[in-house]
Amino acid sequence: MCGIVGLFLKNPALQPELGLLTAQMLRVMTERGPDSAGFAVYGGARHGQTKITVRGLVPSDMAAFEKGLLACAGTGVTFLSRDDHTVITVPTEHEKAVRQFIAAFGHGVSFVASGDSIELYKGVGLPEDVATRFNLAGMSGTHAIGHTRMATESAVTTAGAHPFSTGPDQCLVHNGSLSNHNTLRRQLVREGLTFETENDSEVAAGYLSWRLSRGERLDEALTASLADLDGFYTFVVGARDGFAVLRDPVACKPAVMAETDDYVAFASEYRAFAQLPGIGNATVFEPEPQRVYHWEHA
Repeated sequence: MCGIVGLFLKNPALQPELGLLTAQMLRVMTERGPDSAGFAVYGGARHGQTKITVRGLVPSDMAAFEKGLLACAGTGVTFLSRDDHTVITVPTEHEKAVRQFIAAFGHGVSFVASGDSIELYKGVGLPEDVATRFNLAGMSGTHAIGHTRMATESAVTTAGAHPFSTGPDQCLVHNGSLSNHNTLRRQLVREGLTFETENDSEVAAGYLSWRLSRGERLDEALTASLADLDGFYTFVVGARDGFAVLRDPVACKPAVMAETDDYVAFASEYRAFAQLPGIGNATVFEPEPQRVYHWEHA
């Protein structure tokens, strides 16, 4: 049992409240996943700049890390640290060199996500504690997804927490269990993908990234997953300009959505919507099985 939340803002005036509203929704999901939590926030994209989120960077290693990073990326690099995660903004042309530097740095520092607008944070603990640790309530943006995990098949670690990001500005959260993830993992490794954990959800994220890398649209990739993924799942997938929702053919995992003129919200339970503005006038519905729901900004 896990909990998922998502919020897509139609009204730009609500962007400063995105983090606060997402944190409130995530806190309500505590009983569905008390062992770890995470979230991705999208916003603040700047032309020619790429955001790279890393975790495990401690103050004693910061000077050496910055020195090495500046050596491979030159000027125009900025750092934003939140607890043990750091968002590095670099000129896009230096992203490959920066990724190589991060991989070689060691000291427990690892790559989390990258893209024009994504910032991704996750950790072990109650969702409210994880959200507070990274000051989710103080973040702004255009859309966000979050996850609270109750592990059933793999270890409780920060690496194993959701969301999983396996492509630029892409991430996935998952409630359910895939039965063919080991076979699919081997196929994707042959296609050149790498995985950090044994988690089946990371395989689902990698599968979608693989299809997107072949030029498919997000809705096309999700539609194809209905034939290629076996098991039970509710997915919420984040992308640069929006998010998408998909439930398996049986749809045994709970899901509910609410839409107003100002936003679209997703949650595993309706009670997560309680503090959203205007929820009393929202159109509330249960997403149908095998149907891709997709919202994006122009």
